[in-house]
Amino acid sequence: MEIKTTTVEAKGIKFSIIESESEIARAYLYLIHNDLHQEPFGLLEDVYVAEDNRGRGLGTQLIREVIKIAKEQGCYKLIATSRKSRSSVHQLYKKLGFQEYGLEFRIDF
Repeated sequence: MEIKTTTVEAKGIKFSIIESESEIARAYLYLIHNDLHQEPFGLLEDVYVAEDNRGRGLGTQLIREVIKIAKEQGCYKLIATSRKSRSSVHQLYKKLGFQEYGLEFRIDF
């Protein structure tokens, strides 16, 4: 028996909100294919709003745009992850239609 590897590439799209020539908010959408579905799935990653710009709806605006583009790209699902301690982020995700589903496990290197 052997383990065979094949390189599979994902596509990443960065969403930014710029104000006064500075990035004040960002999010990434990664489009990933697997053998279970013909369509890709989306991974929402690195959603960030600069501290002094929080509470202005920028995160909501970014995430709505990511959802829209994920649908346009034909994603069969969109996954968003968040640390357990970020309850305000969890509420935002739920408000925007995400459901709590499964667990995330990770190894930091």
